[in-house]
Amino acid sequence: MILNEEQTMLKDTAKEFCVANAPISQLRRLRDEEDVLGFDDETWKSMVELGWASIPWDEAHGGLAFGYKGLGVVTEECGRTLVASPLFSSVWVCGSIINLGGREDLKSELLPQVAGGDLKLALALEESHRHAPYGVNTVAEPHADGYLVSGKKTFVLDGHIADKLLVVARTSGSGSEREGLTLLLVDCEAEGLSVTRTIMADSRNAAIVRLENVKVSARGVIGEEGKGAEILDPALDIARIGLAAEMLGGAQECFERTIAYLKERKQFGVAIGSFQALKHRAAHMFCEIELAKSCVLEALTALDERREVAEVAKLASLAKAKVGETYSLVSREGIQMHGGIGMTDEFEIGFFIKRAAVAEQTFGDVNFHRDRYGILEGY
Repeated sequence: MILNEEQTMLKDTAKEFCVANAPISQLRRLRDEEDVLGFDDETWKSMVELGWASIPWDEAHGGLAFGYKGLGVVTEECGRTLVASPLFSSVWVCGSIINLGGREDLKSELLPQVAGGDLKLALALEESHRHAPYGVNTVAEPHADGYLVSGKKTFVLDGHIADKLLVVARTSGSGSEREGLTLLLVDCEAEGLSVTRTIMADSRNAAIVRLENVKVSARGVIGEEGKGAEILDPALDIARIGLAAEMLGGAQECFERTIAYLKERKQFGVAIGSFQALKHRAAHMFCEIELAKSCVLEALTALDERREVAEVAKLASLAKAKVGETYSLVSREGIQMHGGIGMTDEFEIGFFIKRAAVAEQTFGDVNFHRDRYGILEGY
């Protein structure tokens, strides 16, 4: 539940890098210029050079074997400055899927490319406005030595800049059945595939993906046909924990900015932070953030200790729900305590409430994970 010396050094280095090279002003610029990538390519290359994209995997696959707690502290610092990069989609999400379920030859081929920043990946999973990992109607029908894939995917994170997509398709079953899902690696240049970028409220990247009889070879299957959920479930939990770490960083930064403003802003000749009502609200936020920290650290520790899948699943839902709830609270309170100026685009505090809203919906909101946690506990 604590960071060792190396992890602490990594966290400090990440903080220095993000403040110096990827402040919120960078995200503002990307938004205002409607940047075609949606992230700063030079910043991403620097992140790769620092080894951030290779932290969790073993050395045989181009990784540093530094663990998910190491990647978590880096991601937390990225959350503080709202860094836009392929780190989450390529490493936390798709990298985890390949690492968990890919054949040895596929892992040896793809993971070093991801670690080196040469390959960007995106998961094409969602098909509705709410997170439903088994609600898949995209169909993969047998064809020659592979499949023909047809369907539509929404909210594909970093979909418009990906080189390859991991598409969740149905090879059997129907509706929201867990069985029958197959994970397929699809080249973004494949005939019949179209990607439309979605401009998100938080100025981050997502896309709508349409597939019409897209040919995928049998070699592109991750894991076994029809058993994709066995890989998808634990990979999504890793991604949820990673996202919780990023959200925790954002919540902490939002809180610290708000406290600084309470000490600076004066009414009736005194700092508004001296008002008892605001002190109580600030203390409440502090306590909630401390609880959220514990949830995220325990979840990251569970990944590094390779605990049972069921326990990791519970901790993933606990962390995602708690941090989602806390980030929402802190960002809303931050806006309110800044007063009218907090609603203006000039103040950066507004970026956090937008990020909190989108991140909470990603891979399950508070209600989704409370319900899932209860089910996992046997209720």
